[in-house]
Order: sequence, then C-alpha cells, then structure tokens
Amino acid sequence: MTIKKEKGFTLIEILIVVAIIAVLASIVIVGVGPAQQSGRDARRISDLQNVRNGLQLYYSKCGFYPGATSGSTLCPAQTNSYAGMTTALTGSNLGISSIPVDPSSNRNYYYAASADGSSYTLGAVLENPNNSVFNGYTAPTAVIPTSIPGGTCAYTTTQPNYCVSL
Repeated sequence: MTIKKEKGFTLIEILIVVAIIAVLASIVIVGVGPAQQSGRDARRISDLQNVRNGLQLYYSKCGFYPGATSGSTLCPAQTNSYAGMTTALTGSNLGISSIPVDPSSNRNYYYAASADGSSYTLGAVLENPNNSVFNGYTAPTAVIPTSIPGGTCAYTTTQPNYCVSL
C-alpha cells in the first residue's frame, strides 16, 4: 500500500504570502504620494502658462485683459475672476474652447486684472511647499486676486501660493 501525498500550499503559507504582498503594496502607495503631488503641481504651472498664452491672444484682439472695468462691443466686460476670464476667453472667437481647471477637485485657480485691463495676475496654490519653482520666486504685487488664500501671492510653507503676472 502506497501513501499518496498531495502537493499544495497550506493556509498559513498562503496567508504569509498575502501579508507580504500587502506590506509591499502599502510601501509603494506611500512612496508614490509625493510623486503625484509633484505631477499635479507641474500641471498647475503648465496650466497657468497655457492660460497666459490665451490671455496674450485676447489682449492682441481686444487691447485689454478680461476683467477690465470697461469693455467694447468686440470684447464685452466680464467679472474680474477666473470664471469671468474663462467666459471671456472661450467666448471671444479666438479658437479657445476650454480653459484648464485645477487637477484637484477641492482647489481652484485665481485671476485678477487691473481696472484699466493693462495687467493681470494668475495664481494657484501648489501642494508641495518644497517645489523647486519657488527657488528664486518673487511674488507679483501689482494685481492680487482677492480670492486667493491668504490674499497674497507670497510663498510660505503653510500657504505655497504661486502666481504669474504681467
């Protein structure tokens, strides 16, 4: 009589392998977090540059930036906000069909123009306060979007506001 041994894994061995995989997966997920923040911050900076290009097209056509207190029949006045600027750029027959929004659902971009429409400031709040974009960063002071957190484009580690201005 021969004894037949079945080959396979015991329940304990399977549980140990699952536990090891779970620990490795959690390490990877924790390590990816800062990379995701940096990716979203890079997109924010890129978005601001794209909007800046659209604003230059608008200025070339209208002679002022959206949000100026006076408009024209060609370029009607809009509210001095990011939403108003979005409406102005998409509705001015420049070939711009959409304006970027912040990649995080709980964050916004900010915009303000001077009363005469000769200058503007675009802003975003970055997630990584140690972002290299802040090396040598000088915050614009001319036209500050009133809705930006802290009411300033100045960088602090607790409020890493990043603005571009013209």
